[in-house]
Amino acid sequence: MIAPRGAAAGFLLAMVAAPLGAQKPDSAKTGHEHMQHQGMNHGSGANRMPPMPKGMKMPMIPGMAGIAPKMTPYLPGAGADPATFPLAVPRKLLDLKDGDSLDLTAGFVRRTLRGKDLVMYGFNGQYPGPLIRVRQSATITVRFLNRLDFPSAVHWHGIRLDNRYDGAPGVTQDPVPVGGEFVYRIHFPDPGIYWYHPHVREDIQQDLGLYGNMIVESGEAGYYNPVNDEQVLMLDDILMDEEGILPYGVEAANYAIMGRFGNVFLVNGEPDYRLEVRKGDVVRFLLTNVANTRTFNLSVGPNPIKLVGADISRFEREEMVESVVIAPAQRYVVEIKFDTPGTYAITNQVQALNNFLGEFQYAVDTLGTVVVGPEPTTRSHAREFTALRKVESVSAEVAPYRKHFDRAPDKELLLTVGIQGLPITLTAFMSVDTMYFPPQEWVDGMRDMNWVATTREVRWIMRDLQTKKENMDIVWNFKRGDVIKVRMTNDALSVHPMSHPIHFHGQRMLITARNGIPEENHAWRDTILLPVGQTVDLLVEATNPGKWMAHCHIAEHLEAGMMMVFNVAGGG
Repeated sequence: MIAPRGAAAGFLLAMVAAPLGAQKPDSAKTGHEHMQHQGMNHGSGANRMPPMPKGMKMPMIPGMAGIAPKMTPYLPGAGADPATFPLAVPRKLLDLKDGDSLDLTAGFVRRTLRGKDLVMYGFNGQYPGPLIRVRQSATITVRFLNRLDFPSAVHWHGIRLDNRYDGAPGVTQDPVPVGGEFVYRIHFPDPGIYWYHPHVREDIQQDLGLYGNMIVESGEAGYYNPVNDEQVLMLDDILMDEEGILPYGVEAANYAIMGRFGNVFLVNGEPDYRLEVRKGDVVRFLLTNVANTRTFNLSVGPNPIKLVGADISRFEREEMVESVVIAPAQRYVVEIKFDTPGTYAITNQVQALNNFLGEFQYAVDTLGTVVVGPEPTTRSHAREFTALRKVESVSAEVAPYRKHFDRAPDKELLLTVGIQGLPITLTAFMSVDTMYFPPQEWVDGMRDMNWVATTREVRWIMRDLQTKKENMDIVWNFKRGDVIKVRMTNDALSVHPMSHPIHFHGQRMLITARNGIPEENHAWRDTILLPVGQTVDLLVEATNPGKWMAHCHIAEHLEAGMMMVFNVAGGG
């Protein structure tokens, strides 16, 4: 989703009313769910209310005194001296060739953020995890070793790999136990930018630093434009107060309504990203959003941004935009030309909503800086930057699917929520809160309610409108070669509607229309952002056999049940 600067300010408040949904959480448990916590340290200190979002006046909801989430608080290494854990180091680039092998260990590390020594997680002791670079069509072997204090697994996000190596516990494998290991064999059929992360308790493991990028280089000459520099940026946030990281829940995830918004912004795991370039340099940025719930509206000063690629491919044609809206799990490839010396902030500019007071306010957060020096670039790429290429190879790939754009959907999903069991004070407030909503929530504007709500009280729902089945009771069956049109609608009349980044494992997709308006510039995706009240039409290309997950990529929504499965049979 791409928007010009300030487009977030144009949200129209819709006056709607909805009854509270008394939906019981799923009783069935999958291997992915949050009850996988054997070996976790249950004595991790007290629950603490999160600090207010920056610049917001948000008094405590009346009657909230003494109310806390119903969960055992958890932090890694609680009670231990952080100095006893190995110091994390910045990520290292690994150039791997076809047939190469890699050991990838998830373990404890020591980090310092906001002047606090913290125990966090890391892959191979690095933050982010190793940056893996391979050539298109390469196959590598990764031996994953779990040295955490509860089960884990690794999902290779966006890669159309062999189903048994997808890393989805309860669907493609058992969780890797504490001290255990699992061998993944990963084939890379598509060029682009991808990432890897856990698929057990993402709300904890991913938030604490378990993520890394994969760059798959094309064999096509001139696949990308020539640039002076290339930067791989993982965008994140983490929630802290004066004591350190706010605790997570053992038995259930909290922040289950809106997700866990952080208040410390991170780029590649650090709060002070800085890049120095020359005047006239063109820089390509490979962007990945690894935050639990936050969608960023990213810009770099007044410098125009050239939009080049999305999750799994380039766009049919390059465009100039003023900002990039990037939801959790999405990737974008952009290029920026820096013509004027100076210091430019990389900012997240949004329209924040204070749910308690019913007020919008403009919010700007700085993620890093780009310093443009007075020295001229060593090689000018101004001509290539100004030209907006049409990528005929992408258009040729999309062409056979255009005949499906206007046909009726094969499957329809409604995204909604059910909430029960919250204190009566919060229930009453939510009935008022539902009177207004934005299509996209950029901040946590209801910190009391969000903090108290756990996945025991909140159930996020994917509902098949044809069968009325929900979440893991949904099983779609397709055969290899099918082109499935899926229509998804984000219910604006639910208790507290939110936007959802929806990820389909193992396949690639095209957006054909939003609210009936045709998409004009296509790129292959694996994750789609669906704002509140919007309907999006997708074409899912079923080329990869196996049993696969589809789910919301807000970590707390996933923990609250917002996931389903679909089968692709191996026949042609």
